[in-house]
Amino acid sequence: MTNLQQTLDLLHQSGVVRPQDLKAQGIAPTSLYQLYRQGKVIRTSRGIYTLADTDFTEHHSLVEICKRVPHGCICLLSALHFHTLGTQNPFEVWLAIDRKARRPRVAYPPLRVLRFSGAALHEGIEEHQIEGVTVRVYSIAKTVADCFKYRNKIGLDVALEALRACRTERRCTHQELWHYAQINRVTHVMKPYLEAVG
Repeated sequence: MTNLQQTLDLLHQSGVVRPQDLKAQGIAPTSLYQLYRQGKVIRTSRGIYTLADTDFTEHHSLVEICKRVPHGCICLLSALHFHTLGTQNPFEVWLAIDRKARRPRVAYPPLRVLRFSGAALHEGIEEHQIEGVTVRVYSIAKTVADCFKYRNKIGLDVALEALRACRTERRCTHQELWHYAQINRVTHVMKPYLEAVG
């Protein structure tokens, strides 16, 4: 099998490819550039390539970020939008990374980085396959608790809207919300609102 065919096969399998992904598979990255010149592959942003006939989803920006920062997790406003919870549609991708991790250098799509640690970083992660890429997103209950924790950054109104929506639509349980409120140490903040929405 030629390098070109191997590259095409990898693109069909994983949806989005970086030159270093080819190197890891023992494929010369020049095959990617050759396919790009032939118009079979397009570059969606710096160092990110996909097949020219790919149907992009509304979550393509999340795919690009998760491909570049695989240890990160989609959080807060981007997670709300992903879960169709509330009316948020951020122009930036909100991404949680470890407190000690190096800040990702990404020019596009716009990125808002938050630093989490311990259980607040590792718990509540869901993995979704989008365009052939594993996208890590915090669960609905975790996202709502995060919204209360970061209410000074995003606004208490956003946190309340998310809480009302998830309880009205029965998207998570009271116990799940309380669990993540404890992890985020926001039980005293969330308790009156949780009691109000039932």
